[in-house]
Amino acid sequence: MAGNTRTDAAPEATQQPPSANGEGPVSAAEETSSQQQAPEEHAAAGQDAERARMAAELETLRKKFDIAVRAVQAAEKDREDFKQRVTRERERMLDVERGNVAITLLEAIDELDRCLSVSAQDTSPLAEGVRMIRAELLRKAQSTGIERLEVVGQPFDPNTADAVDMEVTATPDEDHRIVAELRAGYRLKDRIIRPARVKVAKYVAPVQA
Repeated sequence: MAGNTRTDAAPEATQQPPSANGEGPVSAAEETSSQQQAPEEHAAAGQDAERARMAAELETLRKKFDIAVRAVQAAEKDREDFKQRVTRERERMLDVERGNVAITLLEAIDELDRCLSVSAQDTSPLAEGVRMIRAELLRKAQSTGIERLEVVGQPFDPNTADAVDMEVTATPDEDHRIVAELRAGYRLKDRIIRPARVKVAKYVAPVQA
């Protein structure tokens, strides 16, 4: 019909974005490649984060392990220190017991010494028997580690001797020196179990005429 106007023009083509090289619309392959890159980048970022998390956890575990090792080492040191303290205390108690037994022996030796001092020149079998008993008791005492103190001629030391008598001297060099031993003193290792009883010199300047 003359009144109808027929449009023969083709519909406008849908506008496509330019391709990667800018020379034309994006191809289907390029569009597919672009869509695949996003998940891959996301996956790579996720792997990096996971590695960082695992590294942090590993570092935390390493620190905890180091702390545990130090704690075990400290506990082992405390255990060794405790064993040493117990050993030292046991040795100390044994020394105290040895000292107590030794003092009993020493007192018996003192009694025998007093008997022998009265009869120093006695050579009878009885006197010789007493001397033998004294020597045996002294040997038993010494076998426990007891040593007799050598104090005569030494400066007076209140840690090893008790001054029970005094002797006046006119020699300054002899002042406060032990001039006689009235009862023997003994030590066990580094402990004095019985101090000696001694006579000590006291210097007194001569009276000037």
